[in-house]
Amino acid sequence: MTLRKGKLMVDIRVLLGGLWIALMLTYLLGDVLRIFAGDFKAGEIEGVQVTQVMWLGIAIFMLVPIVMLVLTLLLPQPGLRPLTIGAAVVLFLFNLVALPTYPSLYDKFLIAVGLIFNVMTVIYAWNWAE
Repeated sequence: MTLRKGKLMVDIRVLLGGLWIALMLTYLLGDVLRIFAGDFKAGEIEGVQVTQVMWLGIAIFMLVPIVMLVLTLLLPQPGLRPLTIGAAVVLFLFNLVALPTYPSLYDKFLIAVGLIFNVMTVIYAWNWAE
């Protein structure tokens, strides 16, 4: 399926892939700003020493948008549609719950932008019909 806006046609897979990339870059921008702002202590999250298992969990979580990008380009639509919606909803809920725990205004702003990307992903995937 392609979306039409005037004469511009965008394949839904490209659009969804772009949303996954935008989400991942938003997450990374928040991490970079947190480093430069000094809003973290290396090896700790909210005063808790991070273990190797916790780092593995964080890596898996942060890998979701990247894996979804690849799957968006490779999987057939019938299986991809519910997977896309499910992944976007899980990330949305996780970030919505985490939003109050971030003290910095830039973090809250970037998480809100990420939530918008998640909503857009769900809307486009929901309306995707081939």
